[in-house]
Amino acid sequence: MALRRHRLAQRRKTVGHTQESLAEKLGVDRTTVVRWERAESEPQPWVRPRLADALGVSPNELSSFLADVGAAQTPRGGRLSAVLKNPRTVDLAAVAHLRQILARLTASYDASPSVAILPDASRLLGEVSLLRLHASGEAVRRALRDVEAAASILMGQLVWDASQRRNAQAALTYYAQAAHAATLNADAGAEAQARLRRSFIALYSEGDPKNGLIQAAEAAHLASHCGDHTLSAVALLHVGEANAMMGERSSCERALGQAEGHLGRMDGDGRSGPFASAGQLNRLAGSCYLLLGEPKRAQSLLEGVPASIQERRKSHAIVLGNLALARLRQRDLDGATETLHQVIDAIEETRGGGAVNVLSAAGRELRPWRDRPDVQEIMDRTLALMSS
Repeated sequence: MALRRHRLAQRRKTVGHTQESLAEKLGVDRTTVVRWERAESEPQPWVRPRLADALGVSPNELSSFLADVGAAQTPRGGRLSAVLKNPRTVDLAAVAHLRQILARLTASYDASPSVAILPDASRLLGEVSLLRLHASGEAVRRALRDVEAAASILMGQLVWDASQRRNAQAALTYYAQAAHAATLNADAGAEAQARLRRSFIALYSEGDPKNGLIQAAEAAHLASHCGDHTLSAVALLHVGEANAMMGERSSCERALGQAEGHLGRMDGDGRSGPFASAGQLNRLAGSCYLLLGEPKRAQSLLEGVPASIQERRKSHAIVLGNLALARLRQRDLDGATETLHQVIDAIEETRGGGAVNVLSAAGRELRPWRDRPDVQEIMDRTLALMSS
């Protein structure tokens, strides 16, 4: 990972605990301790006194350990290190190593706070851009532009997510860089990815479903042109969502039907990889019917999202947030608050901006019941989350 709590890990070792033994003593999973030490999540308030006791430190000392986060550099292979010292020698072997680094960073996105990934992602994109400027030979330049497009898309998502979807302009700049690299390579699939990400900005940050529809429809067209059923399906799902935001039910359902057709034909080799699955249909169709004022139908779809999506914790938190809204709008307060606790748990680990926005929306709709103890507990946890 990009960040580490070195002092926290060192203190654990000093007092003789492995990650497994510390987890057992605290009654948590080993992966929870791993995430603490990787600065991917914060210990819950209830566990901090026990953690301080297990490490033999005061609460204040524990707080300083948790606040002391340092970079953990992604290892560079010998060939890549040599190439970075002499950029004119860049070759396809060095580009392959850059692809491996990008793959590791991309794989870490859904389980880690974006701010933890940003330093390594930024470093990678800077290195790719530098090498592209000095590369000789069109094959190497083309390969570097391919990595540049994907790394720029990742950077756009990271900066947008880390800002809780407020810093749209920085994200758009990265998406423009990705689109430029894709255009130079005549790569319709990569350009479709950049267009799709632009649609997210329009839909979820700018509140501009008309522009979001244009961008998502163009992404679907480009993806279809290069025969990528996976990416076509994802883009069409967002076409449907844009139409739902505008109250266009028939256009929304037509797009959902087209997406389902592409999902039925996808072979798993599309550019969007794990970004798309059959579960995406229920996830976004549920969002559509929530927007169209049909919370009961939305709930049935969202409850049908397969368990496999739970591994993508940022996406799963958004699903849970929309499910809570669907229950809330049917006056199922018990079900809504129970689900919102799960949303907050996920946000505390991943800091996903999309889920934060959904949680804020749910908080506003809960205000008429703020005198209820369970609702007040959600509001207190939300306030603590936003203040941390």
